[in-house]
Amino acid sequence: MAFSLKGTGKFVAITSLLMGSTLGTAQSEKKLSLGEQPIFKVNKTQGPITVDGKMNEEIWQKTEARKIDYFYKVEKEDDAQETTYRMLWDDQNLYAFFECKDKYITARETARDGQPYFDDCAEIFIIPAADSLDTHFGFELNLFKASNDFIYFNGFFDGKDAVLKTFNPDFEVEVTVDGTINDNSDIDKGWTMEFKIPLAVFSALGEIVPVSNGNKWAFLAIRQDRNDAEGDRRSTSTIFPIYDISKNVHQANRFGLMEFVEK
Repeated sequence: MAFSLKGTGKFVAITSLLMGSTLGTAQSEKKLSLGEQPIFKVNKTQGPITVDGKMNEEIWQKTEARKIDYFYKVEKEDDAQETTYRMLWDDQNLYAFFECKDKYITARETARDGQPYFDDCAEIFIIPAADSLDTHFGFELNLFKASNDFIYFNGFFDGKDAVLKTFNPDFEVEVTVDGTINDNSDIDKGWTMEFKIPLAVFSALGEIVPVSNGNKWAFLAIRQDRNDAEGDRRSTSTIFPIYDISKNVHQANRFGLMEFVEK
């Protein structure tokens, strides 16, 4: 699926608010400084990638695979489910792949720039530099491929964050579902989501760090896991630990780094 909506403007929004307990590895209370961020290796692909929600290309098995296993707002045992995250790059695109186990697959949102983060949802936040800048690009999609894409400004005015919701870039995404959506009468197996994001998207605000061997960008990968088809119970997991989960997940000073590797 490709997106091509356009527009300009700024809107203040509250997104992905997360409050509650933390499960698994305890989060650090130390804010990260430049050079302290954890590093995630991203291999370059020499061949084409078909965006179909499947890892048929051999290169997917050669790039780093890491669990998204810092959990928040877990109320029941099934709210902490396994997610594996992978990335690739080439000279024109960035690729990401979420592989999620899920007993109860749930989605409601169908509108662009809606609230897919209240459903089973994959999210990627990216800063096209190896630093915790006050601005990041965001991509949030549920299993209906309802996309909330934006540019997020931390501390934009009077201590409040702001979101440019009319940033609607062209990119591709595909989903596979092994189970039944919104039917908790059975046990599902899980879902996948594959992204292809043109590198040109990240130059919307000006110059960026080039995508080349050894260079790094800051990022955070997130999974929202909704297991209650009727209610609003939802857990969150991140690939790197969040500093203060009582605020939200938009904390660039806790992002890790993706390092572009050419082998």
